[in-house]
Parts: sequence; C-alpha cells; structure tokens
Amino acid sequence: MKVLLSTLNAKYIHSSLALRYLTAFCKQSGQDITVREYTVNNGLLTVLSDMYACQADIIGLACYIWNIEASLELANLIKKVQPNAVIVLGGPEVTYQPEDILHSNEAIDYIVLGEGEQTLTALLKALAQGEPAQNIPGVACRSTLMAANCQPQVVGNLDDIPFPYHHEDMVLLKDKILYYESSRGCPFSCQYCLSSATSGVRFLSQERIISDLSFFIEHDVKQVKFVDRTFNARKEHYFPIMKFLAAQTCRTNFHFEIAADIWDQEVLEFLRDIPPGRFQFEIGIQSTNEQTLAVIKRHNNWSQIVDNVSQVRDYGNIHLHLDLIVGLPHETISEFAKSFNDVYQLQPAMLQIGFLKLLKGSGIRRTAVDHGYVYMDRAPYEVLANKYLDYSQIRKLKILEEVFEQVYNTGRFRYSLPWLIALSGKGAFDFYDRLACRWEQQGYHLVAHSAKTIYKHMADFCAEVYPQVQHEYREFLKFDALMQEQGTVRPEFLPWNQINQAAADKWAEAKTAFWRDTECVRRYLPDYEFTTWRDIKKQYHIEVFTVDIPAYLRGNEDLTWRETAVLFSYQNAKPSYQVINYDDFWS
Repeated sequence: MKVLLSTLNAKYIHSSLALRYLTAFCKQSGQDITVREYTVNNGLLTVLSDMYACQADIIGLACYIWNIEASLELANLIKKVQPNAVIVLGGPEVTYQPEDILHSNEAIDYIVLGEGEQTLTALLKALAQGEPAQNIPGVACRSTLMAANCQPQVVGNLDDIPFPYHHEDMVLLKDKILYYESSRGCPFSCQYCLSSATSGVRFLSQERIISDLSFFIEHDVKQVKFVDRTFNARKEHYFPIMKFLAAQTCRTNFHFEIAADIWDQEVLEFLRDIPPGRFQFEIGIQSTNEQTLAVIKRHNNWSQIVDNVSQVRDYGNIHLHLDLIVGLPHETISEFAKSFNDVYQLQPAMLQIGFLKLLKGSGIRRTAVDHGYVYMDRAPYEVLANKYLDYSQIRKLKILEEVFEQVYNTGRFRYSLPWLIALSGKGAFDFYDRLACRWEQQGYHLVAHSAKTIYKHMADFCAEVYPQVQHEYREFLKFDALMQEQGTVRPEFLPWNQINQAAADKWAEAKTAFWRDTECVRRYLPDYEFTTWRDIKKQYHIEVFTVDIPAYLRGNEDLTWRETAVLFSYQNAKPSYQVINYDDFWS
C-alpha cells in the first residue's frame, strides 16, 4: 500500500521532524512512504491537488494547534476526491479528546495517539494485511474509543528510531530550520504544558547523538533547533554534547530550551569560551510570582536565575531568549508588571511575551473552572479572561506585546531605550504601557510598519511625553539607526549632520580632510587604504553628534552637550563605533 505523510507547517522556513521520524521508523518494515510538507499559507485546493497526484492508499496528517482547523478541512476534501483513501491523524492536537475529532469528522478513519513511530507501523501493517486495527495500543477509531488500550503511547528506547535526515534531504532543506531531539519527556510538571501529561525523561545514547550532530555540521546546516523540553535536565547527558559542539569548526547555530537555575559553576565557566553564535538558549521564566508558580507546579530559583543569566549575558557570545506567559493563575496586571520588570532587568536579547493557551491534555485546562478561565473554543485555545485579568486588560497586554516586539525585540533601540526608560522614572512596564496606549490611540496596532516609521513613532512619542529632551532623543535615534541597521536605514526626519547649513559645511570639510589623511585614519583603522569615496561610504560613516552619546554609554551619569565625531564601521557582520579625537577631526 502506498502511504503519504504530510503536514501544514506554520512557516516556510520550518520543517517537520515528526514526519521524518515516522517515515524512518516505518520504512524499516518495508513501507512505501512519501512525505509532502506544506504551510498553512498554501491554498487548500493547491495542497489537495498535489496530494491527489500521489494517489496514496493511506494519508497521514500531523496535527498541531496552528494547523488543526485547516487539516480537518483538508481531510474532508481528500475524502471527497479519494473516497477509498484511509485517513489517519496524529500529533498533540488529536492525541487528547480524540472522540471529539472522530464524532465530528466522518472523513477521519484512525487517530494515532502519542508518540507514533511504533503505533503507526503496527497500524500500517494491519491495514496492509486486512487485519482489524481496533486492538492496536495507541490507535483510536470509532469502535474503540472507550478501550483501555486507547491511550497515548511512548517509545521506550529512542535509539530504535533511525536518524531521520539523509544526504538527499539537505538540498530541499537548505536554509530551513532543522529540528532535532536528544531526549523526550521533561523532569518538570508545568501545568500549562503537555509534557505534564507524561512522566520521566528518555535519552538517546551519546554515541548516537554525536553521530547525528556530525551529520548537521558536515552539511553546513544554518540552525539546528533542539526540541528537548529541558535540554539540560541531566548534566551527564547534555554537558558532553555541548563540549562536542563547542569544539567544532562550523557556522551552525544550536538552539536549546534550558532551565537556567540548574547550571553549576563548571558549566558557567565553560560557556564563557563558546564561539560566538554557536549556542542560543531559550529560558522559560513564565512568572516570578511565587503563588502563580506554586499553582502551575513550576519551581524557579529566581536569585540563581538572575546570577546565571546575568553572567552568561555579560559574556556576549550567546543569544539569550527569555519567556513570560500572560494569563497564569493568580497573576493580576500588577503582578504581571512585576514579573515583566523582574525579567526585563536581565536585558536578554529577546523577551517573548506569550499568552496562555489551555491545551488539550494540560493540567491547567482540567482546572480551568477553578480560575474562571474564558478562552477560545478552537485552537489555539488562547486565554481571553480569568479571575485575575479581564478581557480589557488582556487586550491591552496584546497591544503592549506588539509594541514590545517592534521596539525591544527587534534590537533597533538598544542604545536609546535604557536612557528613555530611566528618564520616565517608573520602570520598564510603565514605559511600555504608556507607549502601547499611544500606539492604540494613533491606530498603529491596525497597520503594518516599516523600520523608518517605527523610528518616527518613537520620536513622536518622546516629543509628546518628554518634550524637554526631544533633541537629545533624536540624536540617540541616529546612533541606534547607525548601529542597529548597519547604516542602511536613515530616517529622513532625523538631523543627519545638519543642524544648520554652517555646521553641515564645517563637518563635511572635516570629514573629507579626515579620510584624506591616511596616517590619521590608521590610528582608528590600522589596515586603511584610500580606494574610492564610494567604498568609504559603503564601509564607514562619520556622524557628528551634538551630545556625547559614547561618553554616556561608557557610564557618564548625564548626557553632555558636546560636538562628538563618531566613526562607524560596517566591515564585519557586527557594526562597531569609535570616537574620533578632537584634534584628529577638527584640526
């Protein structure tokens, strides 16, 4: 029998690890399997047409919160044009409450519950031999929904699952994110997460992991994202892996979800010397409210998190991504503001504000009534209100989250934000809340934004709220644009070396003289050789600021009014700047 396994990924750059695992495992028993990946943005009729061309006898769809509605509609369309095809669903979105799916979708024949490698193999074998599938553990069909064996299954020995990637895959997967797991399960029991539905952690062998990761490095993969729920759950497992990866010569970035408070000093010292860009850590804080953490069964050693994250952040070689969740039990707007301020002071490269999703099978969904949860009936089951936050507050936090993505997480305002927030005097949450209120008043939350318009919105906000410092802030915005946009974005409303014509002429003459003086320039750029004005313009930029921003960034308490010439360099991937000494520029 010909089998087609497919899914609708959330984005084009994503790839499906689940389909590859299923395919690799099932092919061991001689199954004829084709894999097709699409995205939720592909038209369903286009997907249907492509799948129909495969003329598969059995079609499996991997279902998640981002694709469940489209997947069910697709299954119905498939049954209309291929009535004899057997349709099998799998994935976390159908593993729990499968009876609802089967009762309301006649096109679905079977549902594979839990980890599907062994279960799907048994199902395909039974269907090929014309045998009944009702007694296969982990398979749900209409006649067996109440059976004891209709429970999610797990694979005991992960080494039984073959490595899912092959040389021929690498061309199709070029520049996509590749997913990998070295373990399944989680040592924690966070009630908002599906990992709380199973207990224990299972690991691949070290030999297998090293072999697998060597494949990615050999193929110069851009990013490998580990899907382990807590990668650093056991030191004897994760530390040798990190040591191996740190010793490689490669461009591959490895992303891990970790618990920062269980690092010990040996690991922290090791992380100091990791090649820049090699590792990326996602750290789920979720909340700093102790009552909230107790209810969701999550323990955070906050003081240890602060120490460890601060230490690794200061190394400057590892991208840190921290998470908060809006809508957890007992977290009012004031408590969330405190959690936000606590995490914000750690200054991670990214701080993600997520909104609670009451997932099927999660503990928090089972106790939803206790906390007065109101949430979406359909996926993604996102919270709308509870006893602690009404909808108007969650709505405001949604707008704040959008603003925060544009302003903080893009990194555009890395230099000016600390100054502006300190000026407000009421903390980070209050600042972003005021910014979000203006964002909504102006209708910015309803339209798309270019980089230049974001700079303009920030300048207008400052002019309205802090009019006494709007000139200084515009100078800061120039500094941000030159450092964060690598000189490619220069909003026209900013005073680029042009307070008045006399100053512009004076500065233009000084810059020309500076670049002609090779000996002088080499004090800042040792390898400098004059080529053409076009090359200089492409690789460097000199901007004269009317306030001494570099001195402030070095630790001066006040922003001093002083003409300061700054040389920006774009030769490397990471822009840099140097202050040009007064005598070298104005002489």
